[in-house]
Amino acid sequence: MSARSTIRLLGKIRMSWPPARRAGARGEKLFMLEVPLVGVMRVYSALVQIPGLDAPELTLSQQATVLWDDMGFMRWPLAFCVVVGTIVIVWKFFDLLMKSARTKKVLGEVDELLAQHRIEEALEATRNSDAPAANILYAGLDRHEEGTERVMKAIENQGLIELSKLERGLVVLATLTNVAPLLGFLGTVIGMIIAFQSIEAAGEVEATLVAGGIKVALLTTAAGLVIAIPVSISHNYFVSRIDSLVIDMEESAQKMIDALHAMEANRAAS
Repeated sequence: MSARSTIRLLGKIRMSWPPARRAGARGEKLFMLEVPLVGVMRVYSALVQIPGLDAPELTLSQQATVLWDDMGFMRWPLAFCVVVGTIVIVWKFFDLLMKSARTKKVLGEVDELLAQHRIEEALEATRNSDAPAANILYAGLDRHEEGTERVMKAIENQGLIELSKLERGLVVLATLTNVAPLLGFLGTVIGMIIAFQSIEAAGEVEATLVAGGIKVALLTTAAGLVIAIPVSISHNYFVSRIDSLVIDMEESAQKMIDALHAMEANRAAS
């Protein structure tokens, strides 16, 4: 029930109330109830004067539609940022999730084979996997007969390639993190220009003249920040996941180099 409807209801109750103070105990009780009722009516009358209090309630979809219309033409580049950011975030999340699972599987298998000095079987296991760690280990195991120096160089080169693949898409998120607030600020400037143009055309300052431009300014700024904040959080999360994968691959590569060096030392001793 809106504030105005409540006032009308209270007004009807007030008009039906006994206007005169009746004698006796019953009259005293009725009069004591009438005084706070009048106070409540006055409070509601004051609340109705607050802007927006008596505005009709809108559903979530209706509120979104109103905000979309009030943002002006800057809603299109901001909407483009939302679409691109959502697609990249969803794709990168599942991409890293699958690569992480495959990496852990192949690292555990290869580490066990290298501990037993089963080089050929470890080479076959890395060849049959498409995990980033498998590609790095395969590059090193494929040159295990050329010495540890060649193995380390091959691992380093392949590691740079795999790291660039893991970081694919992060540039887009970093760009959106910077561009979305700038688009919001651009909308702020445009909204203020619209407000001052309205004042210039009218020749006087009125709240209704500048309200539209100021509303566009505030909505676009808020939209830019709302877009940039989750995109920035997602970017940092993906960076941390990639760092964790890189550390696991470096540890496994070091174990492989140690195993190959131990085997080379045993061949030299024998």
